[in-house]
Amino acid sequence: MTYFINNAIQVMFLAIVSLFAVGCNDLRGEHYTTPDLEFKTEIEDGFVVPVGWDIALWAESPSLYNPTNMDVDAKGRIWVTEAVNYRDFNNDPEKRLNFEKGDRVMILEDTDGDGVSDSSKVFVQDKDLVAPMGIAVLGNKVFVSCAPSLLVYTDENGDDVPDKKEVFLKGFGGLDHDHSLHALIAGPDGKYYFNTGNAGPHYVTDKAGWQLRSGSVYTGGTPYNNENEPALVSDDGRIWVGGLALRMEKDGTGLEVVGHNFRNSYEVALDSYGNMWQNDNDDQVVTCRVTYIMEGGNAGFFNADGKRTWQADRKPGQDIFSAHWHQEDPGVMPAGDNTGAGSPTGVVVYEGEAFGPEYQGMLLSADAGRNVIFAYQPSKEGAGFHLKRRDLITSMQESTEGYIWNDIDDDKRKWFRPSDVAVGTDGAIYIADWYDPVVGGHQMMDSLGYGRIYRLTPKGKKLRNPLLDLTSVDGQIDALLNPAVNVRNLGFEKLLQEGETVVPEVQKIMESDNPLHKARAIWLLSQLGSKGTKIVENILEKEPDPRLRVTAYRALTDNENSVLKYASVAVDDPSPAVRREVAISLRDIPWAQSEKLIKELFESYDGKDPWYLEALGMASDGKEEEAYAALVSDQPENPTEWSVNFASLVWRMHPKSAVEALKKRAMAENLSDYHKARAVDALAFISDKTAVAAMIDLKNFEEHLEIQKLARWWVDFRMTNDWFSLWDWQSETGITFELTEAIERQQETLLDEKKPFSERVATGNIMAGTLIGGRLLIYLASEDKLSNKLKNAISAAIFENPSLEIKTLAQEYFSKPTEERLSISSILALQGDKSKGETLFSSKCITCHTNGIIGNDIGPALSAIGEKFDKTAMLDAIVRPNASIVFGYRPTMIKTKTGQVFYGFLLSEAETTVLKDITGRQIVIAPDDIEVQKKMKLGLMPDAKTLDLSHQDLADLSTYLLSLKNSDL
Repeated sequence: MTYFINNAIQVMFLAIVSLFAVGCNDLRGEHYTTPDLEFKTEIEDGFVVPVGWDIALWAESPSLYNPTNMDVDAKGRIWVTEAVNYRDFNNDPEKRLNFEKGDRVMILEDTDGDGVSDSSKVFVQDKDLVAPMGIAVLGNKVFVSCAPSLLVYTDENGDDVPDKKEVFLKGFGGLDHDHSLHALIAGPDGKYYFNTGNAGPHYVTDKAGWQLRSGSVYTGGTPYNNENEPALVSDDGRIWVGGLALRMEKDGTGLEVVGHNFRNSYEVALDSYGNMWQNDNDDQVVTCRVTYIMEGGNAGFFNADGKRTWQADRKPGQDIFSAHWHQEDPGVMPAGDNTGAGSPTGVVVYEGEAFGPEYQGMLLSADAGRNVIFAYQPSKEGAGFHLKRRDLITSMQESTEGYIWNDIDDDKRKWFRPSDVAVGTDGAIYIADWYDPVVGGHQMMDSLGYGRIYRLTPKGKKLRNPLLDLTSVDGQIDALLNPAVNVRNLGFEKLLQEGETVVPEVQKIMESDNPLHKARAIWLLSQLGSKGTKIVENILEKEPDPRLRVTAYRALTDNENSVLKYASVAVDDPSPAVRREVAISLRDIPWAQSEKLIKELFESYDGKDPWYLEALGMASDGKEEEAYAALVSDQPENPTEWSVNFASLVWRMHPKSAVEALKKRAMAENLSDYHKARAVDALAFISDKTAVAAMIDLKNFEEHLEIQKLARWWVDFRMTNDWFSLWDWQSETGITFELTEAIERQQETLLDEKKPFSERVATGNIMAGTLIGGRLLIYLASEDKLSNKLKNAISAAIFENPSLEIKTLAQEYFSKPTEERLSISSILALQGDKSKGETLFSSKCITCHTNGIIGNDIGPALSAIGEKFDKTAMLDAIVRPNASIVFGYRPTMIKTKTGQVFYGFLLSEAETTVLKDITGRQIVIAPDDIEVQKKMKLGLMPDAKTLDLSHQDLADLSTYLLSLKNSDL
């Protein structure tokens, strides 16, 4: 088989109803309630903030420039990483601020306590710092995240000058890339947590010699990210994919993955219970998210082994959010809150008391693309959490009190680009502002490198940084209870060094009415010898608050040798959150030892909770066949009569031994369409010949049209990837394509230097008028097989090609006829007509872009583009689309051994290579049939002149695009 083409637009598909979570009720511990954030807002200093809050400019350039991340030390000082030398490959250093000696780490301080920084000093400037993305200040050690390395600078004498520099860990992908290594933080357990984006591959060896190997099909973004590799196996025997959340001991040993398959989470945040939270960016559509990370969970950006993108896996009729995060695939955790289009950045959990109890435990997520800090107060939902979003602070909402913005085109509110949010030792909230008309895509337009930090405080309350005495036990406890995340770690470490002698003092914290403080004490007590352990064991068995029981279980099972002991205690806990933790902890326990526990955990599954189901799946990881055999014996012999709970678990585990049973369920008359479709989907995730045979039988199942359609889609899809080597697909499909003899003859004539030049030009002009011929010409030019004289002679003809694909890609190698240049300043001077712009969108853009449910998802979605760009940036993207090609949209060229040439977006690169061309067709090519494959420099998006757009057209179109908001979806 050479290759075959799938056209997803022409395939009919059965819509699958999503499984919604219904929470289980705790039988105890319901005494606490989570406050809802229904707060009113008001205008303060041009920002919309909660009533009763103040916002003030705390620092600005020249005290700092281009801030990417912040941390707070025990003195209450703010440490900032700068990215002045941001993406020199894409931003001319001659036309903007540039530091020849490298980027810097700054220390800012309010020395007189008036609420404004008055001191700024350079801690370090280093040529190895190229746009660093994260910082953590842990005592005298300062960790700076700058791929490929996690660096640590040590200030041994406290003079704010590093005395030692060490490469703590190295081997992270993403050099000079946004999708790279991000900030480290200290967790409540004393371990270090950090994350990295999907710009792999990552080959990282910890201090004990354990190696992480992780990658995906993602490439691009920078000149240094041209190669990646999916399906890599780490030393734990597992395949970790895409962006990763990582944990390690403070000495750099014990590196492990605690979450994977993100796109580019900017930062991970932990609350005092040990819950992990993060946001994640998307592929320029409308599916950014904020979510809880279940330990070890798969977040679903790529397929399970990283060989395919979500576009490759998207089912016909499937909504973008579900497809983008693989929400209908087994083995993927729920995606969390869909925040729409944006550029998520820093996150933190606010655990201070300054703003009142309703804000304590609040998750804050900065979104630079949306000019906002989102706020959540996570509430229980089964074994997971419900996240209800609120705008905590934004620069973009209109006032309800008559505050009028006169000139929207010159509106600098969109320049507010919050890159990070942090909590001070005083309980104030600090926001770093990158400040730029654009964000993302490795671009910047602010040539001055201006940056600033804002400070949020309760109105009328003067917050001061406490003086922490880390030499006394009382001072150490004060540090442990401080609202600044990494300052708490100083107290933790000092108390840990004291040993069992401080157990009475730490135990007193358990008398507090603040459950967050209690949680911190639990983590510490579990590491303070047998006395502390006994206290935590008692909490696990008797504490009424399930959040603290979760904390106790996590703390006690930090040593894997203790898992079975404490799992036996907690397996019947009334809280699904506690049982979730038990299930997760059994992942690496052999079946013989975990069988009884997994059976008990399954008995308390309600059949509806997706978090609990995923935890059960993790408990059965690598033990699916044994688990199925043990649990199916308690079910009716006829698989069509299985309980909903068990059928759901079989979908999640999809063991090979369940193939016949799943086939029967798919054909059953007594089951709903939903349950039959789930059986078909489960079969599709079993990589075995028996599953292929069963699906082909279902493809021919004429008694149920919708199941037949679904099975046909799965057969057509799976033959291109997981089932490619399991079946004789050439016999099954009979599809093959060869280059036509006519084109072959034309190519021979074109390249034959013995032929008259005029004949070669005439042949080239004929080729230039067809799609296949035009593709071949671009390929030949890319391989330097056409002389400049010949290229010039046929340039006019190739730019007359009816295909936008050819006219766009030809610009890389052929000279475009001289034409009037478009002037952005001239366009800005024109009044745009929104209705005419909408008409232009429908005629010029809709073939490749979507606006809500209208259009085609070939290029990036534009459904909420108006919240991400101002008018100048919008016009620049249309007039110069190749200045910054969106991630995932740089085309790949493939020439087959039969002579065909294809251009498109790379969707998959595994058993087969899959491209999506400009028409939306999926082109599937067997690896053995590829002769040449390479990335193109130019994108597939035509520029404004190629689309025949005038200055007035662009004024109208940009006016319409700027009106597209998330609220319109």
